[in-house]
Amino acid sequence: MPLEAQTLFIDGAWTSAASAAALDVRSPTDGETFTAISRGDSADIERAVDAARRALQGAWATMAGFERGRIMTNLSNLILANAEEIAQIEARDTGKPITQARTDIRATARYFEFYAGAADKILGDVLPFLDGYQVTVQREPRGVCGLIIPWNYPASMFGRTVAPALATGNTVVLKPAEDASMSCIRLAALAHEAGLPAGVLNLVTGLGEEAGAALSQHPDVDFLSFTGSPEVGTLIQTAAARNHVPCVLELGGKSPQIVFDDADFEHAAQTIIGVITQNAGQTCSAGSRVLIQRSAYDRFIAMLKERMSAVRVGAPAADLQCGPVINSTQAKKVQGFLDRARADGIEVIAQGALDGSAVKTGYFVLPTLFGPVPTTHELAQEEVFGPVLAAIPFEDEAEAIRIANGTAYGLVAGLWTENGARQMRVAKKLRVGQVFINNYGAGGGIELPFGGVKRSGHGREKGLEALKEYTVAKTIVLRHD
Repeated sequence: MPLEAQTLFIDGAWTSAASAAALDVRSPTDGETFTAISRGDSADIERAVDAARRALQGAWATMAGFERGRIMTNLSNLILANAEEIAQIEARDTGKPITQARTDIRATARYFEFYAGAADKILGDVLPFLDGYQVTVQREPRGVCGLIIPWNYPASMFGRTVAPALATGNTVVLKPAEDASMSCIRLAALAHEAGLPAGVLNLVTGLGEEAGAALSQHPDVDFLSFTGSPEVGTLIQTAAARNHVPCVLELGGKSPQIVFDDADFEHAAQTIIGVITQNAGQTCSAGSRVLIQRSAYDRFIAMLKERMSAVRVGAPAADLQCGPVINSTQAKKVQGFLDRARADGIEVIAQGALDGSAVKTGYFVLPTLFGPVPTTHELAQEEVFGPVLAAIPFEDEAEAIRIANGTAYGLVAGLWTENGARQMRVAKKLRVGQVFINNYGAGGGIELPFGGVKRSGHGREKGLEALKEYTVAKTIVLRHD
């Protein structure tokens, strides 16, 4: 781990911000400052982009795909060898229960394992054309990739963005969220230890409006990836447009869980409550709306009520279902949704409870089930990004589809029914990027293309599909007679 407030990794070395400024890092569990990070700004982004650009002209440019893959395999193995240390860092930084943190670190290692295997399998095409010509299409790296990741899954997001970028031969400038950078700092150190050449991976900590904005606006960045709010996503895309570079945006969701009256209620109820309380509901794909067929509404609500009431919230070490939200601003935002819903007369069906490990100075919010929620209410339309579940009844397939598609978002949907024909009918009509039938999340799904439509953004991450985002097609036409 680099020295405190020397958290910029540029051109293979740890350094402070050019301004020498630093930011305090607070624990969500108790609100106390436990370390500091460098407050990088445009000057530091300039250094990092320059290092990444120079690295494209060095050994990295001519390194065979299998050699890149070996370095990434080394990194995957180092992550697993240091998994408990990184999980403890992640839990302290984000407040998530330690079991969730351990799962995230295993997923991070899996990203590098998966894309290491793909690094020498990025295939082109041979196209039929006129007699006397040979036409090939090859995939080339984009160049310098600016990756701006959020605070909810910092380690996993490190893997999700950095791994495909490196596998395809790009260089990287990573800007982690100021609220949760610590695991990314440790991972950058392990990447260097794994044999990554200097300048290939650069990390700049700091504020989004300073370091993040400078990275998105830099004219020598060739590709941008951003996960966060639609509002900031608009700024990122505007900056990308000014420099005529492509970007992948994942901007959140208001994902529906659609429960028909023939569903496996036990499995559905357990999964739905688990999903909305995981990471304190701070998950872009969290199923925050549960649409229940009216003929089964009372019976299924009773099951959800029982499970939500049993949820306990506490410190990471207590290893409960739910921890704190990331900071005081987020706690106030989520509490505001709860207060306004009550003021609007929406019934609180069930709430979880605080465990003895939850101290008053921590950023804890009680998981809450509301219902029935009008489809026009903000609980049914806006992303709360907290452990809040809105129950909404529906009559039939047509109404379920209309309600499910009736928000500005379109990221993920869960569909619970034993009717095979209905499964496909409904799945095809849902305007989302992923549909899970009788399951949700698929264990992290490193192999599964992920991304949304509408206000949830565009482009795809994860799986082999991500390799297309990080490469550009070049057509070569050879006349040979």
